[in-house]
Amino acid sequence: MQDDNRLSRTEMRGMRHAREIEGHLNWLDSFTGAALAVLAVASGIYTYLGVSSLLDDTGALSVFAAMAYSVAVSVGIFVFWSYMMRLLPAMRSMASRLGLLASMGLGSVAIIAMSSWLNAAALAGAAAVEQHLATTVQNYQAALERANTIAISAQSLERDVARVRQSFTDLAEQEASGDLSGFAGQGAVFRLLRQKADELTGLEAQISTQDALVGAAFAEGNAILSRMRALTVAPGPVETRSVQFSEEAVRLANVITRLRQLSVAPLVQRSAQDLAQSVILPQLDGTSADTRAGQQATIDSVMTVLGQRAETLQLAAESVMAMQQPEDTVYTPISTADAVILYAGNFVPSWAGAIAIDLLPAVLVFITAIAQAAIRTGRDNISAEDQLTLAELRAALQALRDVETVQAGPGKQHAAPPIPGPAPPKQSPTLSAIDSTRPAE
Repeated sequence: MQDDNRLSRTEMRGMRHAREIEGHLNWLDSFTGAALAVLAVASGIYTYLGVSSLLDDTGALSVFAAMAYSVAVSVGIFVFWSYMMRLLPAMRSMASRLGLLASMGLGSVAIIAMSSWLNAAALAGAAAVEQHLATTVQNYQAALERANTIAISAQSLERDVARVRQSFTDLAEQEASGDLSGFAGQGAVFRLLRQKADELTGLEAQISTQDALVGAAFAEGNAILSRMRALTVAPGPVETRSVQFSEEAVRLANVITRLRQLSVAPLVQRSAQDLAQSVILPQLDGTSADTRAGQQATIDSVMTVLGQRAETLQLAAESVMAMQQPEDTVYTPISTADAVILYAGNFVPSWAGAIAIDLLPAVLVFITAIAQAAIRTGRDNISAEDQLTLAELRAALQALRDVETVQAGPGKQHAAPPIPGPAPPKQSPTLSAIDSTRPAE
């Protein structure tokens, strides 16, 4: 068991370890401030670029405003992390540590809010705007294809109209030959059938004329989409391309609206309703009562068939009208900062870099705190006099010698004993206590 005035080997190793860490920290402190300043200035530069993208005016006042904001951000980041790096590692109580940790968390959130998102806008702003353009092109393409699908489905109603028209034409021919009512000729029944066949023929011709219009509108829309895709990846400032893209988007929106208007489904629906409801019954022209009775019975049958055919056409038109319409797509120009936020999931590396450049000093704060805790652990159970190094002890003896010389006065000066150098440890109780604890080799 060692004496009370001598350090144990464990305490000696802890003190040496503490001195070693302290030496490393002293060396690191020599450039830590400069490193923090470089990080703060770099963040301020990207913040300036981000703020500049948000300002509409490009005059001297806007440049000054952006510069003032970026300088404030740089100073704030440097001062904040300097406070944290000095104060947090020095805290000893848990309450003070938790308080400073909460302050560091709040400050980190403030830094992200005032700087990091602007840094991300500077790093990936142009790419984010291009992503917005590409997404808008996809939306417009989906809307164009949907409108064209509905228009083509409406054009397919021409076959239903032709089938109904052909059925009335065939009935009219049967009536002319006497196979329908039993009385050959072009009487009242024949004229009724021809009346409805002619109505359907006109509707069929009207639908047929829409084919060329639908095809032309779809081709024009595809041409506009091609130009919009080219603007998405074209070289040059994205702001200029956004203006041209906006003009093409307006043209494409007009084409989509035109395609929706070219759908003949509402026309077929109204024609089907009129087919059964607006019927001009011809005057019965039979020469006898039996002939007129036969004509009336045939007309009644024709009206029943007419109602059925009209209902079939109406259901076909309503099925086309019930198809989901294309979503209204409107291109809205956005700034680089808004684009980075809107498409943040696509630019995770840029966001990570923008946040890391602001919050990297937090890692240094934790490293310093751990190192300071290790130093305290190595010195906590050792008295202050036992922690003196040989150089510190020699300086203390020299100071004591100077004090004694001054107190003795000019006439009482005497030769002072020499300052002990690296001599045997018995010259000083403290040195003896220190050296006696060294392990034997």
